[in-house]
Amino acid sequence: MSNLQQFLASKSYAVAGASTRREKYGNKVFRALLTSGRDAYPLNPAQQEIEGHRAFASIADLPLVPEALSIITPPAVTRKVVADAIAAGVQHIWMQPGAEDEQASESARAAGINVIDDGSCLLVLLARI
Repeated sequence: MSNLQQFLASKSYAVAGASTRREKYGNKVFRALLTSGRDAYPLNPAQQEIEGHRAFASIADLPLVPEALSIITPPAVTRKVVADAIAAGVQHIWMQPGAEDEQASESARAAGINVIDDGSCLLVLLARI
């Protein structure tokens, strides 16, 4: 099973950088996961609710540890999000285009996490399915 297939086979997802603004990529990724029937949680410390779902400040604040994490944050923030994901036990991380950080990727891989950081886009993949 490919890295992408493993990510998409997850039972629960979190979206770091989820946004209340529908034109923002963080909102589009969150909505795409929901509309594809996936259990997804928005992560954004500045918001209370996104698309009718309670927003959480960090992975540690979630009611469960998501199997998969999509990251749509600046690389400096990505490092912190990945450190939190490693500590929580997340199994799959997809750094969306622009969120990639080499140090974060190396740390996640060293922790045994399936990492997708090749510039591929979750929205494009979900649109094909």
